[in-house]
Amino acid sequence: MKQTSSSSLFAAIVETSFGAIGIRTEDHLVRELVYLPANFQGKDAIDPTSERAARQVERYLDDPDFQFDLPLMPLGTAFQQKVWAAISEIPRGKVLTYGDIARRVQSAPRAVGQACGANWFPLVIPCHRVTAAGGLGGFAHQDDETGFHVGVKRWLLAHEKVAGY
Repeated sequence: MKQTSSSSLFAAIVETSFGAIGIRTEDHLVRELVYLPANFQGKDAIDPTSERAARQVERYLDDPDFQFDLPLMPLGTAFQQKVWAAISEIPRGKVLTYGDIARRVQSAPRAVGQACGANWFPLVIPCHRVTAAGGLGGFAHQDDETGFHVGVKRWLLAHEKVAGY
């Protein structure tokens, strides 16, 4: 497959309707999933862990009800992990606000937004299901309404059949 020079950072790249998803692995664990723009082309998996992750990403892209089961590297602070656990409980087709999650973890909406943006495993930890009280909100530390990352968030919510997207 044709690849960009930056594709060497990833153990696999899965092409999507919105661009691509880069998969990084380390020590038989998924180290990171990254939303990539369309100039990244697919890359075959180079190890069993990236193969498993790529297949699961593809299954999610075919079926938004697919449940991920991947060996994730333990990353993040205790607070981030608490926020990510709360986000992981949001079912497909639903969204909660940063304030909703903040109340669940006894914190502030802005801190929840920062933890969302620091998520190493988007899709697996579905931070796209967290929105602002007055609208879509940002995504992956980006808030440009016409930008790539917010466009990915819109695509994911539409894919999961969330009303209004």
